[in-house]
Amino acid sequence: MSEQPRVRTTEGAVQGLWRRGHAVFRGIPYARPPVGALRFAAPAPPHRWEGTRQATEFGPVVPLSLPIDVGPPQGTDWLTLNVGTPDPGAAGLPVLVWIPVGGYLSAASSDPMFDPAALAEAGVVVVTVNCRVGAEGFAFLDDAPPNRGFLDQIAALEWVQRNIAAFGGDPGRVTVAGVSAGAGSVAALLTMKAARGLFRRAMAHSVPGLHSTPALARQVTAAFADRLGVAAPTAAAWRDLDPWHLAAELTSFNAGLQAHRESWGRLTETGTALCPVVDGEVLPETPWPALTGARASGIELLVGHARDEFRLFSVMSGRRGTFTEQDAREALDLLAPQPDGARAYRAAFPQAGAEELVEAVYSDALFRMPSQQLAEANAAAGGTSYLFELCWTAPALGGALGACHSLDVPLAFGTLDSPVGVQLIGDEPTPEAVALSREFQEIWVRFVTTGDAGWAAYRPGGRLTRILDTESQTLPYPEEASRRIWEGHAPAPFDLP
Repeated sequence: MSEQPRVRTTEGAVQGLWRRGHAVFRGIPYARPPVGALRFAAPAPPHRWEGTRQATEFGPVVPLSLPIDVGPPQGTDWLTLNVGTPDPGAAGLPVLVWIPVGGYLSAASSDPMFDPAALAEAGVVVVTVNCRVGAEGFAFLDDAPPNRGFLDQIAALEWVQRNIAAFGGDPGRVTVAGVSAGAGSVAALLTMKAARGLFRRAMAHSVPGLHSTPALARQVTAAFADRLGVAAPTAAAWRDLDPWHLAAELTSFNAGLQAHRESWGRLTETGTALCPVVDGEVLPETPWPALTGARASGIELLVGHARDEFRLFSVMSGRRGTFTEQDAREALDLLAPQPDGARAYRAAFPQAGAEELVEAVYSDALFRMPSQQLAEANAAAGGTSYLFELCWTAPALGGALGACHSLDVPLAFGTLDSPVGVQLIGDEPTPEAVALSREFQEIWVRFVTTGDAGWAAYRPGGRLTRILDTESQTLPYPEEASRRIWEGHAPAPFDLP
């Protein structure tokens, strides 16, 4: 392995590096930089190049609309991807394409949490993708295609079909995967005609029901344009705005969403003003009715959620332990299914206090029920669904985080020493954490290789679910009380009240 690995793609040759026994290629463009005339446009095919392109550094981070410091902008070649492969000279290896989107506001494939080393060691080719998010990817502009972030993901999957065999992967055994908004992206791809044939299997962890109608999206984007001091919500009017300034303005706009509760309803509880739009063309409809109504085909799907999805957000915001009966009443009235969901929650959880009710309805509405219902809808469409719930309590902060949102990601990637892994699991992973991480990796590797997750598939009658914990077991769906409340209430796009 003295010579660095070199691969020829359809656009040109790339040279990566050997790392921990596998080959890594970083910052490979799958589309042209979306700037200038291409800003807010559909992704354009990448330019070809002569000679050998160095692929040892991650591409620039896309503009993020989160209150975090990612350093100064490093360039505009945002639409890049990375490949980690056990052996570029191999053939027929299973491929995992990871969409690292959070809240439709961030997409940083360079995050150490997504290090492919453990999965590559197990024989999987791992592709991680940067795509547009926030205003660049999802602002509903009159003169631009909607859902540009999804169009980027499709362009990346097309690149995989063209090129992954050169890295040892099998284009016929591609699994697309993500957590949170990445899982929402996966669910959307199931329904999109342009994505058909680009992947065989899917993994979706903590699927959100986060979509807007065109009417609401148009009003929200117009309000954001007013904040920017721009005459109109159009690409022509926004094209000269600095991308990182635009992203920062969206961060501030999102922070004040609850002031618009009367006008924009449930959307204001998500912290994401500019989310995917059910526009009828790029995204024809939400995944749940599309699958249930046989307008999308079922596939092999691994889907699941954490037991305490909302806990991460309540702890990080400092609200944990402060929720009042008024908070519970407002959360139930806004988020529980209409017309009698609030009453149903109180009847189903008669001993629950305000804190428990708030956590239950937020966890259900944002992640748990969309995930469970995606498993059911995929099975109804003729696919095979494997459902899981993570019930292992994160050790950090004395266990205050519970089995929280995103805890499954460092476990599955085996990146317990990444910053997020340390934040959730601690500096010194316990033997239980290491064992559960190994179990998650085995599930992923088995699924992307064979399409079988290793336990009984989900059926509407039995609803068997893998409970992932210190001692994992397969049981009937553990959130049955919530499932009954939400039965017949698949996530609907946010709309004007």
